[in-house]
Amino acid sequence: MAPRVQRAAPPYVQITDHFRQQILDGVLTEGEKLPSVAQISKDWSVATATAAKALSQLRTEGYVRSSSQGTFVSIRQKQTTGPDRLQMMRATGSGFRPGERVEILDALLVTATDEVAEALGVEAGSQVVQRRRVYLDDEGVVALSTSWLSRELADAAPELLSTEPLPKMTFGLIEDRTGRRTVRRRDVVAIRPVTEEAAPVLGLEAGTPALTMTNRYWDQNGEVTEYALDFLGAGRELSAEYALD
Repeated sequence: MAPRVQRAAPPYVQITDHFRQQILDGVLTEGEKLPSVAQISKDWSVATATAAKALSQLRTEGYVRSSSQGTFVSIRQKQTTGPDRLQMMRATGSGFRPGERVEILDALLVTATDEVAEALGVEAGSQVVQRRRVYLDDEGVVALSTSWLSRELADAAPELLSTEPLPKMTFGLIEDRTGRRTVRRRDVVAIRPVTEEAAPVLGLEAGTPALTMTNRYWDQNGEVTEYALDFLGAGRELSAEYALD
């Protein structure tokens, strides 16, 4: 079958993509003001309705908030899954929403299971770094997050085996020490039974069905840097909202 020519994205989508990427890259940081509808209309040579639609889409996605003073970056209010924490860290310097905190449960070398080995591209039975932490807020457990990284990363960043919080999270530490920047991810949402290990942290019985998200991250060279599994706390939810036009 012959390839089809793809039409360019609508102008408001291009504008949305531009500002979203600036926020994710940290060019526009938390609380920074975006251009006005009139300024975007002028800069992009589009109708004011198109500019307004782009800002509306950014609000819908949770990247900005608007007030009588204008539109401002407000990524801290997004759902705090692993990928969102990476986005918040790049945009704000912190991977936490107001009122959130983290407790590092353990950081050690473990034997990779088949699932972890396949995700990281190492042999089953290999030694890998495992970091477990629980994110909490005033309502209790937000998520129990476990991430695995290849053993070689611990050589470059020994802090990965420390139970002290990492100021720039694993993503920032790895980038600083190795130059490997996380540029792509794959998310899978699924119902999984709560494990014996996770049960006491979540306050649930082992085997109870729970909402989970797994994330696999790749660097600029196409190599996997991290694999993570989050068990969401009881009563938490994952949600997304999109414009369909």
